[in-house]
Amino acid sequence: MSDSILTIYTDGACKGNPGPGGWGAILCYGEKKKEIWGGEKETTNNRMEMSAVIESLKLLKRNCNIHIYTDSQYVLKGMTEWLSGWKARGWKTASKDPVKNSDLWMKLDDLARPHDITWHWVKGHAGHPMNERADELANLGVLEAK
Repeated sequence: MSDSILTIYTDGACKGNPGPGGWGAILCYGEKKKEIWGGEKETTNNRMEMSAVIESLKLLKRNCNIHIYTDSQYVLKGMTEWLSGWKARGWKTASKDPVKNSDLWMKLDDLARPHDITWHWVKGHAGHPMNERADELANLGVLEAK
């Protein structure tokens, strides 16, 4: 891995949907690694998946070249396929319904904009070591939220 690329692994968890939830992330830059996590008492899995990315990006002090790994198709497709249409339609879906979690999508869009982000999907619970660790951190967030 090049030292000029920040790699972020994220995951969210929820016990009940809605219910207590947590998010976790690992930020890797060269040999440096930082683990973060948190949670909410009443939330959804999708909100926690998004929160893991949001909280990671909030830590950055300058524009970065970032590779983000998520096991959430919702986050991946939201950022790579759906976001531009939602914005063009005033935060409405193609069927004219309000976009769910628009508060977090707007925040994620604002935080992502200054960076050069490449999005990657990784299959969850399939033995990918960093995804498994992000899942453990997300579950710590659930425990703290309870």
